[in-house]
Amino acid sequence: MSPYLLLGFFIAGILHVFVPNRFYHKYLGKSTFSSVVYAALFGIPLPLCSCGVIPVATSLRKEGASKGATTSFLIATPQTGVDSIIATYSLLGLPFAIIRPIVALVTSLLGGTLVNIFDKNNLSDNRITDCDTGSCKTTTPPKNKFIEIFRYGFVDMLQDVGKRLVFGLIVAALITVLIPDGSLAQLSDKPLLSIILVLLVSVPMYVCATGSIPIAAALMLKGLTPGAALVMLMAGPAINIASILVVSKVLGKKSMIIYLISIIIGAVASALVIDYILPVEWFSTIGNIATSCCTVPIWKSIATILFILLLINALTQKYIKSKKRQKVMNSAKTFKVYGMSCNHCKASVERAISKVPTVTKAEVDLASKTLYIEGEISDQMVKEIIEDLGFTME
Repeated sequence: MSPYLLLGFFIAGILHVFVPNRFYHKYLGKSTFSSVVYAALFGIPLPLCSCGVIPVATSLRKEGASKGATTSFLIATPQTGVDSIIATYSLLGLPFAIIRPIVALVTSLLGGTLVNIFDKNNLSDNRITDCDTGSCKTTTPPKNKFIEIFRYGFVDMLQDVGKRLVFGLIVAALITVLIPDGSLAQLSDKPLLSIILVLLVSVPMYVCATGSIPIAAALMLKGLTPGAALVMLMAGPAINIASILVVSKVLGKKSMIIYLISIIIGAVASALVIDYILPVEWFSTIGNIATSCCTVPIWKSIATILFILLLINALTQKYIKSKKRQKVMNSAKTFKVYGMSCNHCKASVERAISKVPTVTKAEVDLASKTLYIEGEISDQMVKEIIEDLGFTME
């Protein structure tokens, strides 16, 4: 996977640097089917996990996006990403790489349309400015844009998904070693049962779109059907307890229920199509992993070493910054903020708090879930800002 992961993170950096945030907000403000389509198309290539998408979707909603467009964005974004699509091709083959974004698109259109129909849009009068949505961020000078691409792609992104990707690889390794070969083959003639079992496992499991790939590959190597593997790829990254709670708060319980039903229906229906209708030869690429694992080309080995070094660098920088921040912020007011899991969450909180004129500095330590504030601001105002972003505070 490593060469394709490197390429995917690089493309993610390009998207971050050259596509302004206001571009996404422009097309999502109406309660129409076109806004649902735009939200899905915008969300599919974005490399955001199910926690990172929450503050983005919250700001979209407060900016004036319809509930349907917001739901569509929430469903499409964590299920795929340019990095995970490329990595899916590397490990599971071209059919999976094509089917995965198509399923994300169809599922998000279904969820967004149903929300527009059954949960009428009630826009809040409480709007936020371009600065809150990140649109007024300082433009990176042309000479620094190339550096910014690498910083975001190979530092920020790796800090966000690195641990979860390693978790996915470890789970895949444990499945490969501990589960006997062919032990799941008895479920191959019962696709619906295997799909339901994987669904029950994947929903509570928090795994990013890229981290779900090796797990799905390991399950297929043990005899699980391609359709069941697709459920892991789609439902695993899209649903977790944190996202369910925040979606309920931001969009309401009715939209949250539609959100869950849409993801489950989309994943299960697509899995059944793969297992019962599509040619089984399309999904035979996975079988090549076991036979080719001992003849890895040198360029892939180099890419793997480079990826490991970049991962170590990103996580080390994260640890060092956390320690430095702790020393600097000893005199600052501290608040525990829950629901943050990535740099997108972190940036959303810091940006919103920093907007208060009397605040001189706001920083978040993701490891301890702690918000540090220098300046004057009431605890109640901090709580209101945090809850408006979709997080919780104590």
